[in-house]
Amino acid sequence: FDGGTGKAAKALASLAGPLSDLQERLFAGSRVDGPGAGRRVLLVLQGMDTSGKGGVVRHCAGLLDPQGVHIKSFKAPTDEERAHDFLWRIETAVPDAGMVGIFDRSHYEDVLIARVHEFAPADEIERRYGAINDFESRLSADGVTVIKCFLHISLDKQRERLLERLDDPAKHWKFNPHDIDERAFWDDYTRAYEIALERCNTDSAPWHVIPSDRKWYRNWLITMLLHEHLQALDLQWPTATYDVAAQRLRLAPSDG
Repeated sequence: FDGGTGKAAKALASLAGPLSDLQERLFAGSRVDGPGAGRRVLLVLQGMDTSGKGGVVRHCAGLLDPQGVHIKSFKAPTDEERAHDFLWRIETAVPDAGMVGIFDRSHYEDVLIARVHEFAPADEIERRYGAINDFESRLSADGVTVIKCFLHISLDKQRERLLERLDDPAKHWKFNPHDIDERAFWDDYTRAYEIALERCNTDSAPWHVIPSDRKWYRNWLITMLLHEHLQALDLQWPTATYDVAAQRLRLAPSDG
């Protein structure tokens, strides 16, 4: 990007109209039988604490019609979710046809935090890489465009953002002391992400590493990615299933 914060804000705003048009085409295509009936988009956001997943949701999803957006935030699994395979809760949250889905954290938590803190045996973690690739391949075959973004920040920038939360009473609610505890595992998380990006970078669902130390660049870049992927779908308005001329005649003024 050849500009700074101001230019990026204008560039981001300029995408609102084109995104709205493409989103409506996606939604309209799901309402009739045809080649685009099952299409949907899934934006997967992964990153360390303070990397800006919530900011992306606000700035990127904020340009879309909320009626056509499904946002799911994955926290620690519940007892019911633990009783199933790790992908069970993910599969139930896949967006419906015509929708743009956004995952704030995702199935990758099960090969990231689960690996770092040994919440699962090594052989189970190993199995999950293959299960994730199979799952994402099935999504692609079913008409889901998967856009996976790793929001990459530096250790120093995370410290800066955590301090900002402590300095501002309006942001105290966002601060979690546990985030400082997790900083001790930074190198372990880095390695876990490296492995996940290497093992689960496929043609049907490639990873995009997003430099996220600068919020404005992060927001612009992910919005551009969403726009480019929607454009690549070559979305067309559905053809009318009725006689347009005949319906016009029905609406013609009567002589009486």
